[in-house]
Amino acid sequence: MAEHFGEVLLERSKELGPLCVGIDPHESLLRSWGRDSDITGLEFFSLRMLEAVVGTAVAIKPQVAFFERFGSVGFRALERLIAEAREANVLVIADAKRGDIGSTNDGYAAAWLHPSSPLAADALTVSPYLGLDAMGSLIATADAYGRGIFVVVASSNEEGRPIQTARVDSGERVEDYLLRSIAERNHENSASFGHLGAVVGATRDRSEFPLEEMQGPFLVPGVGAQGATPNDVGRLFERCAKGSVLVNASRSISEVGPERRAIQDAAQRLRDELTSALL
Repeated sequence: MAEHFGEVLLERSKELGPLCVGIDPHESLLRSWGRDSDITGLEFFSLRMLEAVVGTAVAIKPQVAFFERFGSVGFRALERLIAEAREANVLVIADAKRGDIGSTNDGYAAAWLHPSSPLAADALTVSPYLGLDAMGSLIATADAYGRGIFVVVASSNEEGRPIQTARVDSGERVEDYLLRSIAERNHENSASFGHLGAVVGATRDRSEFPLEEMQGPFLVPGVGAQGATPNDVGRLFERCAKGSVLVNASRSISEVGPERRAIQDAAQRLRDELTSALL
């Protein structure tokens, strides 16, 4: 059995801190760096961001959409980024938000989690709205190969709230139902800390489900450009295990580029603020 993603994340976060850096090479950002919005600009941006945050960020989170917009050459650039991050001992979370049913999920699992795939990441984001039980092959593949799954539970955008705070038949909010379901699966796992995690935005109110009982990692967007602060994260996750909260930041770090030192300094400042608030 491979070492579980959750346990690896706990160990590395305690050493490096809780920062995950988003790699989001959208057109306006590439142009602000003085680069064309083409595959050359994308590769420069992605590799410069990785180079600048090695030793500071425990993980990077490439947004797959910005790579796949270039077709096959975009996916080759993503494969290279994943490979170079692995060489640098930086965890990779593929922000693909996959999720379907049956054999389609088998395909997603093979593409993003199986070690034979050049796209295989350390963890994958998934959308659960075709049913968490339908994610079986994704969860099983992650478990078999020491990968992680982050279920989008309570996103940082306002548009998601009407669905995520709606009530299911039991009376629970959808987000609390998902958190409880994730916790049940993690407690069934033989690992001391589960590989099944949740995306919970720092802009959200505290869940009705006790977050410290989920027994798995959190991926937390919303800090920086979306308005949340490290102290907001500290208050929201104050009872959670040290190292279990991974905070994603993208624009607040990448917008200071393209100089490597400026990116590095911005990442280190935020990492230190998050560490103080969480650890």
